[in-house]
Amino acid sequence: MGELHRSAAMLGFYGDDLDPVEITAGLGAQPTVGIRKGASWVTPSGREKIAPTGSWRLKAGDREPADLDGQINELLDGLSNDLAVWRSLAARFGGRFFCGIFLDSFNEGFDLRPGTLSRLSERGLMIDFDIYGESSEV
Repeated sequence: MGELHRSAAMLGFYGDDLDPVEITAGLGAQPTVGIRKGASWVTPSGREKIAPTGSWRLKAGDREPADLDGQINELLDGLSNDLAVWRSLAARFGGRFFCGIFLDSFNEGFDLRPGTLSRLSERGLMIDFDIYGESSEV
């Protein structure tokens, strides 16, 4: 198995009644994007959008070559260690890590260490993988 080309990681919470200020206070960090349902925001490409639901998202920098394990831990290291807060927020707002996997060739792979998986589990977080083939246009 070859080394994974590139990875992206983002922690997110979503919900119609989500208040980004509450999540920021609970986790102790400002989000990359924090928005209430129905509010407008501007995407990185400059497009204005109306939020269909509330969200609080914190993005790690993309890595090339990929280092998903490092990206997840980098984000978690900068946030609260209060597991009760994490579990409450995750249960109410579908807490998840979005992980983008970008392939450059046929057979690439990655792994997540047991300690990383434990950190995700003890916080009640899901992990969501999107895998883009070598010919994918993003």
